[in-house]
Amino acid sequence: MFKYNLNLRSTIDYSLRNFGDQDIVYRGERLKLKEFFEGVSRLADSLIKLGVKKGETVAVLDWDSLLYLEAYYAVPMIGAVLHTVNIRYPLETIFYTMINAEDKFAIVGEDFTNIAEKGSKILNNIRYWILKDGKNSQIENSISYDSLLKTAEIFSFPEIDENERATIFYTSGTTGFPKGVTFTHRKLVLHAISLALSLKKSPINLSQDDVFLGLVPFFHAHAWVFPYTAIMLGNKLVLPGRYDMKIVLELIKKEGVTIMYMVPSVLYMLISYPDIKSYLDSIKGLKVIVGGSSLPIGLARKARDLGIRTIGTYGLSEAGPVVTVSYHNSYANRIDDERRWEIENAPGIPLPFMNLRVVDTNGKDLPWDGRSVGEIVIRAPWLTDGYYKDPEKTEELWRDGWLHTGDLAVVDPMGYIHIVDREKDAVKSGGEFIQSILLESIISEIPEVGEVAIIGRKDEKWGERPIAFVTIKSKIDKEKIYSHLNRYVETGRIQKWWIPDDIIFIESMPKTSTNKIDKKILREKLRDYIVESN
Repeated sequence: MFKYNLNLRSTIDYSLRNFGDQDIVYRGERLKLKEFFEGVSRLADSLIKLGVKKGETVAVLDWDSLLYLEAYYAVPMIGAVLHTVNIRYPLETIFYTMINAEDKFAIVGEDFTNIAEKGSKILNNIRYWILKDGKNSQIENSISYDSLLKTAEIFSFPEIDENERATIFYTSGTTGFPKGVTFTHRKLVLHAISLALSLKKSPINLSQDDVFLGLVPFFHAHAWVFPYTAIMLGNKLVLPGRYDMKIVLELIKKEGVTIMYMVPSVLYMLISYPDIKSYLDSIKGLKVIVGGSSLPIGLARKARDLGIRTIGTYGLSEAGPVVTVSYHNSYANRIDDERRWEIENAPGIPLPFMNLRVVDTNGKDLPWDGRSVGEIVIRAPWLTDGYYKDPEKTEELWRDGWLHTGDLAVVDPMGYIHIVDREKDAVKSGGEFIQSILLESIISEIPEVGEVAIIGRKDEKWGERPIAFVTIKSKIDKEKIYSHLNRYVETGRIQKWWIPDDIIFIESMPKTSTNKIDKKILREKLRDYIVESN
């Protein structure tokens, strides 16, 4: 009897057989799916001939390119481990992750040769640097990617056990160096299947005609597993390369893109593009999946005004990453259209096979009342087993047999999750949590407002009090924002004591390497602001 393994090779058979002539597009190059798989096969053959062995780790440093997508499959499918290096980290952190992951080979895109040159003087663990732009390289142990593939042949992939490690990437730590999380073939396959089921049930209503274009970097949490999902289903996939909103909008127009995925700040950049009116016909009907941080309702409304339909999600790196998607359960089908639309833009409900609870500090489940704040804890077949080479942090992550997310949330009576804050970013005033994400969402509804972030300032009486950082698109004063918030107090949506003690206008929001608002830097700005004020 044959043991059928849920490995990445098994996800391609269906799409190759039935959608082999589907397009994958990158920089004007248009490949059929069957041609793409031939490229995967040639890369696999080249890596084996270069000496990559089962279990060894291969790093990739590049934008969202065709080379990168081929590596997404070729490296794990030969039994090696793919390390998706965060190219937006500082050099010191990049090199730390490459040492910690025990990388033996590095595939480097043409824009990152300088990193390879510096790394070659420090990283003794790298046996070969495989350079896309490697013709004139001075690195002794380097080889040109193109010359490597010249002698490549069609490779016969071995049967990989589904429990073999397939990937490693690193979380963005708030203190110290990032932590590595690993995932097996089985975890990736089950995650892609569950995501596909959720998208079919969601307002996105995923179909065979949908065309994917993602603005979540390949190095970030498997690009939310969407590349694996799109290819598994045989959907057209468009790769943007380095993100440039002009190029992205042209791709949407030319390739008929229907589904995109991104963090809220990138959606803001997209709809705020100076010449967006020239693309209104192209983006009308566009379906955008938003995650990474909660989608402000004001931003969702601005997107809706342009004809874009948005849905919310929630996830974290340790979950590989998607935990919830906002699709309609039977309770949501009974509410009015506007309230249902608001629900669509909340983080949603757990994916199939995802067990999720919101618990108090004693691990007791909290009621679904939309008010009781607790930590999200989860179980699913695709969660990371722990932090790479860090048993102490792993034990903390998986205490009591549940993965502790560190995210604070409430559950409404219909079962929908509403994120209050990251535990490390939460504002606790007078012993009670303030729902800072809800405040951010409400302030974002004001037309003149761009982006919003709420952080806590130490307070002698209350412990902490909220402060709002706001970017603006046109002139506005603090009084208008306070007046807007007070209207929500009158309706009972928020508490009077939640209202920020101060509103600070800034030109732009600091961002993390994955384009999320960096509240750590805002806290530093707040300290400077207090000093200047005094």
